[in-house]
This record gives sequence, structure tokens and C-alpha cells, in this order.
Amino acid sequence: MQKLPTKLIGPILLAPVVHGDERGFFLETFRRSVLADLGVDDAFVQDNHSRSRQGIVRGMHFQPGQAKLVRCVRGAIHDVVVDIRPGSPQFGQWEAFGLDDVEHHQLYVPDGFAHGFCVLSELADVTYRITSYYDPETESGFAFDDPEVGIAWPDADRLTASARDRGAPRLAELGLAPAAVSDA
Repeated sequence: MQKLPTKLIGPILLAPVVHGDERGFFLETFRRSVLADLGVDDAFVQDNHSRSRQGIVRGMHFQPGQAKLVRCVRGAIHDVVVDIRPGSPQFGQWEAFGLDDVEHHQLYVPDGFAHGFCVLSELADVTYRITSYYDPETESGFAFDDPEVGIAWPDADRLTASARDRGAPRLAELGLAPAAVSDA
């Protein structure tokens, strides 16, 4: 497994070694020691799996204290992270990654980042390995189409979101503090 470059500091894009032939493929998706060497040393406690159809958008979600290791095991998604760490110089900045069942890349989403994705293929199965148990009392999110964040979603005008995601507040309404701006 190798670490690929990212624009934002924190998220880690991982590319596995894929062994393929006429029978199919084999790859290792999790080895604690290798991930730790690449900067992912969290203890994961829960695995989740979602299936969505083309044009579905999920996000932007986060739970304080929780990191994720995200993988698209079937299909293709446009996966997005947004820095929401109070005081971060990258606060509100986003980065997108293509995750699919061809390259098998995984994305480590550290605590302090919101996460979301939209489905590019007919169907997509996405797995999440998370570092804390899901807690509906602390889980939160902001609008995937927040104009101040400005995420460039493919086919943005054709995306379908849940009622919860359609009604999510803007990032600025969450009361998270961006980095102080100096007059110097």
C-alpha cells in the first residue's frame, strides 16, 4: 500500500497493491502496521456499509472524535472532505477524490473533517471503517451545496439528497471557528 498526494493536510489517500489476473483480483485493504507506517494509527471500532444509486449525494457528515477509512467496493463515487477543524488555516477548504472498484483507493478522513460523496455509477457500495461508535446525539453535518464552501459536485443540479441532507444548515451556522486572520 502506498500514500498518494493530497492537497489538504490531514486526509490520506491510499493505493493498495492489486494482484490481478484472468481470475479476478486480490488486494489487502487493512493491515494495521502498514497503515500506521503511512500515518493512519487509529483504532477502528465499527464497520458500516452503504448502497446508493446513481445521482445520490450523502453528506456533508461528521461526528466529533471520529475518523473514517472509506472505500468504494462496488461502482464509483466522487468523494469529498472538508476541513472543519476550529482554528485550522484550511478551515472550509475541500478536496475531492475518485474512489471506485477499479483502482481500489481508500481515503482516510481524520477527525475534524466532514465527509460526503455522490454516486457516479449505476450503483455504489461504500464501506466505512470508523474510530468511534455512531452516536446520533453528536453526529452532525452541513449542507452539501453550501455556496460558501463551494464544492464542485458532478451534475450538481441532478443530485438527490435525503430530507436530512437537504435541510442541513450551512457550515457558517454551525458555530465552528475558522482561523483568526492577522492584519499584519
